[in-house]
Amino acid sequence: MKLGLIAAFFAALPVAAVAAPTSYPLRLENCGTELSVAKAPQRAVGLGQNSTEIMLMLGLAERMAGSAIWVSPVLPELAAENAKVDRIADSTPNFEAVVAKVPDFIAVQFLTSVGPQGRVGTRQQFEDLGVPSYVSPTDCVVTDNTLSDGTRSQMLTMDLLYQEIDELSRIFDIADRGQALIGELKVREEAVRQRVADKAGDVSLVYWFSSPEVAGDAWVAGKNGASGYITEVLGAHNIIQSEQEWPLVGWEAIAAKNPAVIVIGTMDRRTQGADDPVVKKTFLTSDPVVSKLDAVENGRIVEMDAQAMNPTIRTITGLETVADALDRFGLLK
Repeated sequence: MKLGLIAAFFAALPVAAVAAPTSYPLRLENCGTELSVAKAPQRAVGLGQNSTEIMLMLGLAERMAGSAIWVSPVLPELAAENAKVDRIADSTPNFEAVVAKVPDFIAVQFLTSVGPQGRVGTRQQFEDLGVPSYVSPTDCVVTDNTLSDGTRSQMLTMDLLYQEIDELSRIFDIADRGQALIGELKVREEAVRQRVADKAGDVSLVYWFSSPEVAGDAWVAGKNGASGYITEVLGAHNIIQSEQEWPLVGWEAIAAKNPAVIVIGTMDRRTQGADDPVVKKTFLTSDPVVSKLDAVENGRIVEMDAQAMNPTIRTITGLETVADALDRFGLLK
């Protein structure tokens, strides 16, 4: 959503819809921990691209001391605001680098960053310095995820993302902005639901995030994550029925399911063999087995922001992207 549209949306809110000011200390249950925020943060740090982008969408750039853990470029409409925020690291920073920013609050996308064996530091380490940490509710419900991606036993809904936006906006005492952003996303989500209702039939999809090696096993989306949510809204089905967030699956197994559509993740990160979407497409069209899949032979390969494949502010855009593609492929009937 463009920043100008955000401002206009805020201005258009009826008086009755304006949320009450936050009463501090604000106490929230967050990922099994009672979070207490004494006052509205002035030097927040975002650990994880989505946490940072939510704060930027809420107009909080001036109250951010830094950000880290990026996969893709910042959303174009947020570029100017993002330029005001120091980039601590593109990848995972160390504890000292974060503390050097003298943060008074940390918003975290993944529990792996601040869990019991946090890659950045533990929540307790930050708490010992008087710095509260807030972990995305979308990651709180994932099990066995303190060290890696883990499993999700129930289908993701956008309610968890909306909860995150609401709680962050209340933490910063800007609840009206949070409600406006949630309202805009709900309108977009409902528009897709109306557009595709009972039209996608039994279209099968697979979502390829990346691979350690291009021709090796692929990290593909499990059935209950953000990609599973997209598929469910579309009335289609994901050929991968694992509850793991990102299982490694061999191409022989994928080929046996012969998906009608392959969705590939696009990103700027280049730490894994198949991060580059060009590399992905080259493999799909040249491998002697994979190139024979219906999706490849019929040109039904969709490029989608890899960030949308995780529960993020971009997931609704991913939903719109796949819906547009199914329509373009003539699969919405």
